[in-house]
Amino acid sequence: QVQLVESGGGLVQAGGSLRLSCVASGRTFSTYAMGWFRQAPGKDRESVGAISWHGANTYYADSVKGRFTISRDNAKNTVYLLMNNLKPDDTAVYYCAAGAPFSPWTSTLDIETIAKGKYDYWGQGTQVTVSS
Repeated sequence: QVQLVESGGGLVQAGGSLRLSCVASGRTFSTYAMGWFRQAPGKDRESVGAISWHGANTYYADSVKGRFTISRDNAKNTVYLLMNNLKPDDTAVYYCAAGAPFSPWTSTLDIETIAKGKYDYWGQGTQVTVSS
């Protein structure tokens, strides 16, 4: 069982930056690939990006590529989402999620496949609002 708690959301003007954090409970954090998702009002949840177990590989949705950066600190059981040059369209509730656990099979998958795969554990979300 993994429990995830996001923080760092808030209100920011367009062009500004925010860094979201997601802290995981338990000692197995490093064995999970981690993903960030968002859901805007009236829209489906969408993937923002993902990071591999060791942090060496990342994937980003086209809508955030070049503006958002995902990183992780396994010693702190934390994954981060740094969001730069925010736009009003980035307004959403942001969620972190624990995805593919490391295994001999999952270690052969590319990060995009992992990013679009199954996620077993989800945080409660944090609101990000970007004003124009």
